[in-house]
Amino acid sequence: MLIGGGAWILHATFGWDWAPYFHSMIRGDFHLQLRLLPSVLIGGGMELMGVALLWRSRLAWVVALLLAVVAGVNTALTGRTHVDVLLAYFTLVVALLLLAWRHFDRTSLAASTLFAITSVVMLLLYATFGSFYLGGEFHPPIHDLVTALYYSMVTMSTVGYGDIVPTTPEARLFTVSVIVLGVAIFATSLTAVIAPLVSQSLQRIINRKGPAMKRENHFVVIGNTPLAVNTWRELARRGRPVTRVLREAPEETQTKDVDLVVGDPSMTETLREAGADKAEAVLAMMADDSENAFCVLAVRELGSATRTVAAVNDARHLSRVKLVQPDVVIAPQVLGGELTAMLLSGEQVTPEFVMQRVFQQTDSQTGAQNQAPHSGDTP
Repeated sequence: MLIGGGAWILHATFGWDWAPYFHSMIRGDFHLQLRLLPSVLIGGGMELMGVALLWRSRLAWVVALLLAVVAGVNTALTGRTHVDVLLAYFTLVVALLLLAWRHFDRTSLAASTLFAITSVVMLLLYATFGSFYLGGEFHPPIHDLVTALYYSMVTMSTVGYGDIVPTTPEARLFTVSVIVLGVAIFATSLTAVIAPLVSQSLQRIINRKGPAMKRENHFVVIGNTPLAVNTWRELARRGRPVTRVLREAPEETQTKDVDLVVGDPSMTETLREAGADKAEAVLAMMADDSENAFCVLAVRELGSATRTVAAVNDARHLSRVKLVQPDVVIAPQVLGGELTAMLLSGEQVTPEFVMQRVFQQTDSQTGAQNQAPHSGDTP
């Protein structure tokens, strides 16, 4: 919806035939009206932030929310056609973003980098075309885009050679805005890119606090749900080497005698650090079924033959999780509701039924088992 809103704004500004405007701006013979510049920046920013939302980045969510609000204000002030429809559309986008804020909880380096690039490009466009539009109010006058770009870079970086000077109050105020925005955006962008890197470094330091373990032929348990915790404890009680993968670092008391990796479990770098490519099995047991599916896909991306187990918490997601073809799909929470209904209805519950429902195997495994000889029924 954010990408659609950005395209709507750009269409209202230039129409579908935007190529002549682009080519004329490149040649420097098109004088972009200053009142159109905010629409260009807002529409372009919404297009890029719409892509960044796919990473579920909290930073992208904040910027997208601000752009949607600014787009609504800009629509109301410019008096576009179908202004009521546009205002309703952007109001709906803001409402949906606010309702979905819990889903955007990641600190993604890719999304932060995209935000930094978008901010710098938008500021550069604002400064360049603003200088070009007010070219006659500088000494010497700015008559081409190359000179406007040069002046913008010198001003944004606060170098200020003094070879081009604003001579009118409007040009001076514009220069002040470029300086203030330049300092703010460069500082914010630098923080947005460095913060995830620092966070990853701190996570590596935390990871080193755990006991050293050779991560081969072990089990990787992902998540901090009761199912994940109990599985880890039972495997450890049986003397099996286990590495836990958590998105956030637990308390110091919970990391004792635990081989722990902190990071995004859907990233191949995190899984490789946990030794998922050399493990006997990787068990994705988070509360979000989609994240469990992404973990299975990430293990497949490592190119290893490691077995994968995916937990399913919602029966509606069972068929979708099976599409990523984990070796075993375990659905104990789904089974609980079915068993309760069967017991209250007086239906017979057999051990075979319980095992079949708890461990929902893929079609390929089921077919292989059906072809294997059976020595007898399981009691």
